[in-house]
Amino acid sequence: MAGAEEAVDDDALYVLTAVLLTPAQFPSVLGDDYPAACEALGLEPYAEGYGLVLGQDADGARWTVVVDDVSLVAVAIASWDCGMEYDLSPDERSMVAALPGWPLAVAVAAPNLPAPHDPAPEEGDRPPLTPPDTRRWGPAQRRLGADEIALQWAQWRERTGLDGPDAADSAGPPGPSAAVEAGAGTASGGLSEGVRRALGEARAYTESVPPPGRVRSSFAPGGARTIRADGPGWSMVARTDDIAFVLLDEEPGEVIPVGRGRELPGLLAGLEKVAVHPA
Repeated sequence: MAGAEEAVDDDALYVLTAVLLTPAQFPSVLGDDYPAACEALGLEPYAEGYGLVLGQDADGARWTVVVDDVSLVAVAIASWDCGMEYDLSPDERSMVAALPGWPLAVAVAAPNLPAPHDPAPEEGDRPPLTPPDTRRWGPAQRRLGADEIALQWAQWRERTGLDGPDAADSAGPPGPSAAVEAGAGTASGGLSEGVRRALGEARAYTESVPPPGRVRSSFAPGGARTIRADGPGWSMVARTDDIAFVLLDEEPGEVIPVGRGRELPGLLAGLEKVAVHPA
């Protein structure tokens, strides 16, 4: 592999970006859990996970190189996030597969190469990877929406009209795209049937451990945790010391806050116990 600034080499991959594919951290746009994300790429869901290196070959063709050196890819991503240069060049022995295409949208291209395109297929090759269609509301866009809420929690939290965790038992005025619901739990009459179903399925995860990555936990300020859970037709983002947001396939574009009530704190505590945590 080589950086895009180096001279063109017929065997080089000019790295554009990289992502982790592990039970604790994977592109959720690919699936509701880690095994589903692996299945989308034709990979076995090994517990150690993978690194996905996305780049172009000397002809400009898109390739996704799968490596088992997760630590190396994690260091590269962390360096890039800090604005530092890092030459991501995994050893060939760590290469698991070279897959045509990209499973995610990439907005950049290597300089001095033809525009990104899928490589010419050869007999027996799998179809090139393509990003999930997020132009219409559906599972992929719903999961991306939940990712965005987790990243921009403060802005979405402010839109609920609730002052803070202590005030989360009462409903505030609904925002332009979010109906604030009071209480939490499958017995709450203020919640739609879809939200009650999602909360009930999330509660079932605390009783029967779901597939890896179906519930994930990450750092949040003040010693709290951010809980990210998904299920058939729904996604949830929550803070263990605050409220939850639910997105449903059946309610396009809607972000539904759920107040703490009496039951949500216990649900979130249970999900935290079964969640996958970053190493």
